[in-house]
Amino acid sequence: MFRSIPARAILVLLMLSAMVCGAFAQEARRPPTSAPLAFKVDWVRPKNQEDTKVRYMPVQENIADPNVVMTFYGAAKQILTTGIPAGLPGSDITPYGVWTGTAEAGPFAVTFKLKDKYVDLTGLSNIKWYTKTSGFHVVRPVVKLANGTMMVGDLAFSSVPKLTLSEFSLTNVRWIKLDPARVVTVNMGQLTANPNNEIWAPNPDLSKVDEIGFADLMPGSGHGTGGYIQLGNIEVYANTVPRATATSSSR
Repeated sequence: MFRSIPARAILVLLMLSAMVCGAFAQEARRPPTSAPLAFKVDWVRPKNQEDTKVRYMPVQENIADPNVVMTFYGAAKQILTTGIPAGLPGSDITPYGVWTGTAEAGPFAVTFKLKDKYVDLTGLSNIKWYTKTSGFHVVRPVVKLANGTMMVGDLAFSSVPKLTLSEFSLTNVRWIKLDPARVVTVNMGQLTANPNNEIWAPNPDLSKVDEIGFADLMPGSGHGTGGYIQLGNIEVYANTVPRATATSSSR
């Protein structure tokens, strides 16, 4: 025979149920605190770079994700791979990446893009990367917009002792147009003309970014520790826009 449940117990159960349902509803309404991972640059060593005594020029095969395309500007073809690939002894101390001291011919930029998507760097988007520097060299973010305009930001990252993880948003970054061939800053003509010689790009649209990367506006000093930047993995958290949709919507 079933025992009757006291009315007070039923009331407690109903109250607990309402609290649980309310908590789930509140969680569902809670806005996201970050954008999803759009892509990641994981540096790997392909089979044709097996000689551990040689530093190779980075190639497309050095990027683990085949959907991420790497592009060089300026003296970037002079940079080298460095460190120990993941999974091998010592990779936690000296992770694999790129080193730029041999980019002696001039400044350079390296960018990455998804083959089939633009990246929306507005709102909750952010970037994480590991950087190490020497001398007065700093790592700066670079973007190439859907319309082909290339810009470098006023954020500068430096870490002399070791590779350091930095996480940042591009929301309040100021940008200057970049000459992709020489990787030097240039003005945008009458769009940025003012009496103080400031050349910040006016209201750049970061909702459809074609390429994202980094730049060093100083040439490297050669082998050794004189002047260089070193970069490890890069993670870009952002919403994405299919390239076909982005192209058709701009017509």
